[in-house]
Parts: sequence; structure tokens; C-alpha cells
Amino acid sequence: MPLAIFDLDNTLLGGDSDYLWGQFLVERGIVDHEHYERENERFYRDYHAGRLDIRVFLRFALQPLAAHPLPALHAWREDFLREKIDPVILPSARALVEHHRAAGDLLLLITATNAFVTAPIAERFGIPHLIATDPEQVDGRYTGEVAGTPAFREGKVGRLEAWLAKTGHSLAGSTFYSDSHNDIPLLDCVDHPVAVDPDPQLLAYAQQRGWPVMSLRPSGGP
Repeated sequence: MPLAIFDLDNTLLGGDSDYLWGQFLVERGIVDHEHYERENERFYRDYHAGRLDIRVFLRFALQPLAAHPLPALHAWREDFLREKIDPVILPSARALVEHHRAAGDLLLLITATNAFVTAPIAERFGIPHLIATDPEQVDGRYTGEVAGTPAFREGKVGRLEAWLAKTGHSLAGSTFYSDSHNDIPLLDCVDHPVAVDPDPQLLAYAQQRGWPVMSLRPSGGP
């Protein structure tokens, strides 16, 4: 059964769920407005520029999870999904996922964004398998730390390799869809890499290697 692997942010979504979660927290007054918005913007720019220090970012991004009890976090997350995520789920992305489901492929979402934010988004797409950055929990509360390896850049490759070893699946016939040059290490590993609305660095890399380039945005793309 071939794997159909999907990046999430700016691939299946017309936006970045991590960034949007930060915006939501600011708008609800859950975090300090000026400081959090400034840092959220800075980390977002660093990500696109390829200079993000993932550990520093995660200490920032996971702190709100540690500061509040789970019932409050879950209630806020439901509002966040409805207000911020549902509007940026791309109809063409849903169609792409359904195309692979109908073909009998095994569906896997892999994302650097933490699992608290992304697990319910995977459910919205009906994607049964998720590899995401895992926030650490102790005694029913988040600690603000990461459990294991963040699913970012080469970390995505390592996490996927561990998942393959655990589940007995392989990359034979696999496809991976992503928008970001940060995912080049994993795109290089699969049989069928596809650049989706790629950033300039990934577009250039994909063109050099003759990879397919496609758009899921209503306005079209490369």
C-alpha cells in the first residue's frame, strides 16, 4: 500500500496553523499582545527564511499550553478550529486527499506544528496517521517542553523512519506533497516528490530536479 504523505501548513491549508494559533491567542487576550505578536511574526519570518531555531521557537510556542489547564485549552482549540482553520482548508486539498484515499493509498500527515494544534486538523481531513511535534505532558498538564524529536527538517525524516520501522510500512511508491524548502530532506527520500505552491527556494530546487509543481490555491500558482 503506497504512502501518500502530506505537509500541512501552506500545503493542505491556505495558511500556517502554528502562526494562526498564535494570532488566536493574541486576539483572545490569552497571551501578552505586544510581546507574543512580535515574537510570532519573527519566528514566522525565520521559518520562511530557513533560519528557524526549532528548539527556541518551541519553547515560545508551547509555553501557553503549559500555562493553562487542559479543559480551557480544549475549549479554546474548538473556537480556534472553527474561526481560524475551517476558513483556510482548501477544497482542492480535500479533493487531493480523497483522490489518494480512493486509490487505496495509506494517508499520513507530517508537520512540524505541535500535535495539540494539528491532531484535530488531521481528523478534519480524515487522515488517520499523524506525525507531528509532540508536546510533553506530565500528570495531565503540558510542561512546555518537547517529547522526543521535533518533526522539522531532518527531524521529519527521522520521525518518519521510526514510524516506518514501527508500522512495517515502506517508502516504496510513496508520494510527498509540500510547499516548503524546509521539507527538501524528506522530499528527497520519497519516490514521488511534489512541490505544492512552493516557496521560491523549493520552486528552484524542484525545477532543477524536474519534480512536479502544482497549486491547490483557488487563484492558481506555479
